[in-house]
Amino acid sequence: MENTKAETIMDKSRTIRNFALIAHIDHGKSTLADRLIEQSDVFDKRQSREQMLDSMDIERERGITVKTQTVRLPVVVRNKPYIFNVMDTPGHVDFSYEVSRALASCEGAFLIVDATQGIEAQTLANAWLALENDLDIVPVLNKCDLPSADSDKVVDQLQRTLGFDKDAAINISAKTGFGIPLLLDAAVERFSPPRPSDDKTLQALLVDSWYDAYLGVMILVRVYAGALRKGQKIRLLAGKTEAVVERVGVFLPHPTQTDALSCGEIGFMTTGIKSLAQTQTGDTIVEATKEGAKSATAALSGFRKQQPVVFCGLFPDSAENFQALRDALAKLALNDSSFSRENESSPVLGLGFRCGFLGLLHLEIVVERLQREFQVELVTTAPSVAYQINLHNGTSIDLRSPADYPDPTHILATLEPWIKATIILPRETIGAVLQLCSELRGKQISLEALEERAVLVFELPLNEVVFDFHDRLKSLSRGYASFDYEPAGFRVGNLVKLSILINGDAVDALSCILHRERAVARAKAMCAKLKTLIPQQLFKVAIQGALGGTVIARETVNALRKDVTAKCYGGDITRKRKLLEKQKKGKKRMRQIGKVNIPNAAFIAALKTDMS
Repeated sequence: MENTKAETIMDKSRTIRNFALIAHIDHGKSTLADRLIEQSDVFDKRQSREQMLDSMDIERERGITVKTQTVRLPVVVRNKPYIFNVMDTPGHVDFSYEVSRALASCEGAFLIVDATQGIEAQTLANAWLALENDLDIVPVLNKCDLPSADSDKVVDQLQRTLGFDKDAAINISAKTGFGIPLLLDAAVERFSPPRPSDDKTLQALLVDSWYDAYLGVMILVRVYAGALRKGQKIRLLAGKTEAVVERVGVFLPHPTQTDALSCGEIGFMTTGIKSLAQTQTGDTIVEATKEGAKSATAALSGFRKQQPVVFCGLFPDSAENFQALRDALAKLALNDSSFSRENESSPVLGLGFRCGFLGLLHLEIVVERLQREFQVELVTTAPSVAYQINLHNGTSIDLRSPADYPDPTHILATLEPWIKATIILPRETIGAVLQLCSELRGKQISLEALEERAVLVFELPLNEVVFDFHDRLKSLSRGYASFDYEPAGFRVGNLVKLSILINGDAVDALSCILHRERAVARAKAMCAKLKTLIPQQLFKVAIQGALGGTVIARETVNALRKDVTAKCYGGDITRKRKLLEKQKKGKKRMRQIGKVNIPNAAFIAALKTDMS
């Protein structure tokens, strides 16, 4: 009886194909997912819309995928039934770890390339992720129906860059449906079915998790051994959490309950877990053993905790909206556990939060969701990165805010994060981009020409990239350059804290950490901008940029002069002199005790100038 059951599971696994759609942003992943869904029995024309798998309005409006989406498709290919588990993955570098865990749950991947644009930076990055996970990769040339498409040139790029055979690529149009039957045949013939496992003990990969208002935390899983059933007691190895499975199911594309998830299947489960912090992407799910017993199931490889790389202060536009911001961040954290937050206080902006993000796009999306979904008006400070400070006493600290910068006399070394950037750009713009990267302290690794395009690999400090690198790159390349990066570790840098002083008082919220060579230029620019933003007072206002106790830039807002002699009509000049001397003494006293309040509008404008 057991052999018959095992043979049934094995026969079922032969009909399963688990594959992902990977591509650069806007190369057609979500549109292709729509066409694949239309080939399935689960397609309902009444519920049809563009980007059916994208759940957020911001994804549809901007044409990007932020969260990995999964759908189970029963299809018939050459008169045989199959089950396709399709994963539509994000295309941006900020979500590369999420993409890597999605690829780890698959046996194959369609590498989609826009036939009108060719290989882009994230095309290469996602292809390398798929190769690292030992996946079967099928290149797909999308938008072949457009007049500007050049399939032969793109095929040559794929052959030279990634080593694909010339006849391996499939030409399609995801918008019109051209070539989709060939894609179904390729999924059956060129993707391997899940590998069967003789182990009856549960072993599953936690691919993703999110919060559902009705079902609680939903966990997307891929089962590698054993089976996942309702009522089963499980354990998350990295999260060290035990729970009982309340329901299991698959996405068709809506959540649909099933009896169990067997080896090779991808689906969801819900448990009594209430917090996303307990369900970490990439964790291994096993059966919970009796207390004291040792689990024989090993953890799956590749797990790591997601660490924020870009930090930014979020403040409400007015003090009475602080509670609204706190509530909005708490609700958003239910669906996105990858950003961190902690309380922060600024003498200029009041109470707020210091938040950590996976990258600049992640920061932009979170801010837009807060404003759109929760109607919270925000003041966003300049983004910064996390530094490592080694002190003379042998300890080290992680520095996320310039306000926490220690006394320079205690610092042994300051380490900053570096990245390895891959830039694909038109050949005629190579010189300008090389100059830009050199200005930002970059180190060239390689330069490879691909007919009309070139692949430039540079190592760059992350703190130079988070401000305006992407905008300047697009400007220099007339919008045709693409940019992707991966962490390259921490390196010692000649970094200093630039403090902005207003009449001798430091404004921590305007401070920043930067390389010593760029400190003077940044200080002069900040002081000059603040001079135009701070309103005149009845006394002079000194605006200074300082490194420690050394002032390196200064601007002065001249005093607002009241005409005290206006009431004197003719008469002796000595009367006017007495009035002017009295005013002079009063201004001297004002300068000694006067304080300057920087308007919020001026503060925000100064930060925007600093970033641009």
